[in-house]
Amino acid sequence: MLCTQNSDRRPLHLYLPHHRPGQPDMASSVLREELDCSICLNIYRDPVTLRCGHNFCRDCIQCVLDTQGASGVYNCPECREEFHERPTLRKNKTLCNITEHFVSSQPDQIQSQILCTNCIHTSVPAVKTCLLCESSLCDDHLKVHSKAPEHILIEPTSSLVNRKCATHKKILEYYCSEDASYICISCRLDGEHKGHKISLMKDISDKKKDKLKNVQKKLTSEFEKIVREVQKLKECVKKVENKAANEMERVTAVFMDIRRHLEDLEKQVLTEVSRQKEQAAQSVSHLIKKLEIEQDELSTNIRHIQYLLEISDPYTILQESRMEGLMHKKNVDKVDKRQLEGAHGGNDIEESLISKALYSGLSDFLSVVKLKIPGSGTNGVVLDINTACEDIDISGDLKTISRSEVKQYHPQKFQYYPQVLSSASFCSGKHSWEVETSDIGNWRIGVSYSSIERSGDQSYFGDNKKSWCLRRYNNSQYSFIHDAKEVPLPHKVSGFRLKICLDYDAGHLSFYELCGHTKHLHTFTASFTEPLHAAFCVWDDWVKITT
Repeated sequence: MLCTQNSDRRPLHLYLPHHRPGQPDMASSVLREELDCSICLNIYRDPVTLRCGHNFCRDCIQCVLDTQGASGVYNCPECREEFHERPTLRKNKTLCNITEHFVSSQPDQIQSQILCTNCIHTSVPAVKTCLLCESSLCDDHLKVHSKAPEHILIEPTSSLVNRKCATHKKILEYYCSEDASYICISCRLDGEHKGHKISLMKDISDKKKDKLKNVQKKLTSEFEKIVREVQKLKECVKKVENKAANEMERVTAVFMDIRRHLEDLEKQVLTEVSRQKEQAAQSVSHLIKKLEIEQDELSTNIRHIQYLLEISDPYTILQESRMEGLMHKKNVDKVDKRQLEGAHGGNDIEESLISKALYSGLSDFLSVVKLKIPGSGTNGVVLDINTACEDIDISGDLKTISRSEVKQYHPQKFQYYPQVLSSASFCSGKHSWEVETSDIGNWRIGVSYSSIERSGDQSYFGDNKKSWCLRRYNNSQYSFIHDAKEVPLPHKVSGFRLKICLDYDAGHLSFYELCGHTKHLHTFTASFTEPLHAAFCVWDDWVKITT
């Protein structure tokens, strides 16, 4: 119930919601309900407020208080708060203003309200009008009203003129098809419509309702069809958005990988340049050191000869034995001419080797980029060399995994177990690939999230919640493993060709043996939450992707 105690008069727009002409004034209807007195159920007349804050018409609440006076205890009809003394009634000026403005701005709504004919002392809105009784009824009087069929109930109305025959002043109950007019029973029996094709208005109404039901059924069918189409379109938009998000993620990953490849290639080429520089500098430095020693020795001899040339005593010159040794000494320690020519011509940066390393690296880089781009000419699952453990080798076509020598470190590589992931990831739809294994050896084959650890015990395929795989151990025993929980395969796999099928959306990962006929081995069921990569771990020999 609206409860206001501010006595200031305010402009109407502060109380009443805006209404656009031609549109249903829903807000005004809501406000109209708030302006009803809870005793008389009509709009407030001289509203007053009790101490508890509830509002009533002055006359309505005074009647209630007069009735309660005999018991000596007064209470609010709304919240039942008790007052030991008759409460003082305070005029609610603000509510008076709102009521006055509402009545003046909504005269039709106020005046058009139909009141119950039988409620004499209070004004109670009617819910039905009886054509036979020519009276309007509230909820209470409707309950005790006659249920006889001749008592026709309609929506509340104050005018029954158009529902009665102008000639006989009786209720219109029939319809004359010949004259296309509504008539009363007297018109039918004794009037000008006697002998015409007459029907009860109710029968015609029922037929029209049947037609309306058919129309409603048709419209409902069309409505449901539109709802389904809208839903499909929304799902299509969502699918496009999801695909776009996946593509953005994939493209971002490709460019991150491109940057890593380029950085690695740059380091490799710069390392080659540094290696050649060190090699050339070391060779030349050795010759420089030998030439400097020879230079020092020659300088000393030149100075000594100059000293002898400045002596005028022949005897002293003839007694000089050192010069005799210099004049007959062989140049056994001197740098030979061929060494100098080799240093000048060969100890240089070999641009051809650097270019070769650069071109070879770029060629490999472009091949890897091609493999990561759908529709670039390479199909099937291929391996991501950047995730390969240092002690496994990846073939040039990125299809075969085997043991090898230690390679250069990369931050995405597995650091402890001989494992590798595929380049492509799967985040929806159905996918499958086939593999061939050596006749001996131990391995693990399955799928894994890219977010799997790269080192430590939690990085081993199957020993965590982020990977699912088939395991071969002791060269002949098989089991399926996820989150370190194993399901042994009771029989030996007779062939060395396997098929892995992934239905990402259904959450199924199935393994099949290909030995003349396809034989189901096991199916994992899970709710995948990240893109999956094909995963391989090879302890001995090799595993090859054949599709």
